[in-house]
Amino acid sequence: MLIYYISSYLEYMEIERGLSINTIDAYRRDLYSLSDFLQMHNVEELNDIKRMHLNMYIKNLYDKKYTSFSIAREIASIKGFFNWLSVCEFIKHNPALVLEQPKLPKRLPKVLSMKEIKELLDENMSILNKAVFELLYASGLRVSELANLQINNIDLNYKYVKCLGKGAKERIVPIGNQACIALRNYFIEREYLIKKYNLDTKYCFLKENGKKITRQDVYNFIKTLGHNINKDISPHTIRHSFATHLLENGADLRVVQELLGHSDVSTTQLYTHVSKKRLKDIYFSINK
Repeated sequence: MLIYYISSYLEYMEIERGLSINTIDAYRRDLYSLSDFLQMHNVEELNDIKRMHLNMYIKNLYDKKYTSFSIAREIASIKGFFNWLSVCEFIKHNPALVLEQPKLPKRLPKVLSMKEIKELLDENMSILNKAVFELLYASGLRVSELANLQINNIDLNYKYVKCLGKGAKERIVPIGNQACIALRNYFIEREYLIKKYNLDTKYCFLKENGKKITRQDVYNFIKTLGHNINKDISPHTIRHSFATHLLENGADLRVVQELLGHSDVSTTQLYTHVSKKRLKDIYFSINK
């Protein structure tokens, strides 16, 4: 019975709220895990679910040594689901209404220095990977946004890309000369693949076999690239570096917020803390 309501909720989140597939999958994992736990404790009807059952589930997560970040995400999933059930009047009382989130330590994003970015750019890469890396650093796109980027959403004459972000929000991001050069070189290769495999695709980035590049492809490439300079990095590290370097060079916080596609400026403000910490590190390394 609970699975039926979870499926309806996920469908609502995807169609009405326009959330990404990855976000929907995360909600699904969290809520299915809760459903399995409740079934183990013979709680199957919606209105039989009490706050104590949810507290038992959360305690179980702590017992399994889940991190505070993972528990906070699960609680957010649970609260969102039960809020929806309550608004739709599927339940009489909301047992998740006063669930408390764990205190989260402030975790600053991992950022590369401009010197390290240059080292990565100097690495020997394929034409495709060069274009991917240059665009990631020039635009701060999320990896899913880059993987799903369509060819008609790139304008090299006016130097911008148009992408669809979280919540199906569209934004336009300017890109620099080096990214444009790398993309022009890649487009020659892409045209060859289009003719070779007789493709009819709007996706920008294609692999050697003609298939669309995936998020995992980009993760694997960036991870391998980082190992070449003894750094454990991901595409999000490049996005963090893009934002931090803009702020360090005088960009306005609101502009960076728009470029990153953050709905709340407080999310973007995290990068100002990174910039201050980096300045401190540099200062104390010089004045030892």
